[in-house]
Amino acid sequence: MNVLVIVLLIIVAIAVCVGAYAWLSPERKEIEEPLPPPNEPWKPDTAWTAQAGEEFATLSEAARCDLVFAVADLHDERADGLLIHALDDPSEPVALAAAHVLDKRGAADRVREHVKRHPGARAERIEETLSFLQ
Repeated sequence: MNVLVIVLLIIVAIAVCVGAYAWLSPERKEIEEPLPPPNEPWKPDTAWTAQAGEEFATLSEAARCDLVFAVADLHDERADGLLIHALDDPSEPVALAAAHVLDKRGAADRVREHVKRHPGARAERIEETLSFLQ
């Protein structure tokens, strides 16, 4: 019987210690999230191809799509930046190709962020098409 009483006292002591720690421990400070940038009207931009080099600056729509899919196999920051800038291409198929590649790479959050920053019919079409492709 004495062993049982000792075990129960130890359990109670541990419970009191855990409760005291929980009661007296410092509270977690809330982290302030930065405000998202304000929505901007969408502006077409073909200058993103210049980042790949001067010879790419004057590519046709089909060639820009090919460039997007060629960059898809590169997994570095420069390729990611190029794909993000390709979302602003005046050609919707090029922007959709870039969104598709980013989505397949696991950067769907960056596409959603871009779509939220540039709301409109084009953003809705890109979002709908990506949902169909999944």
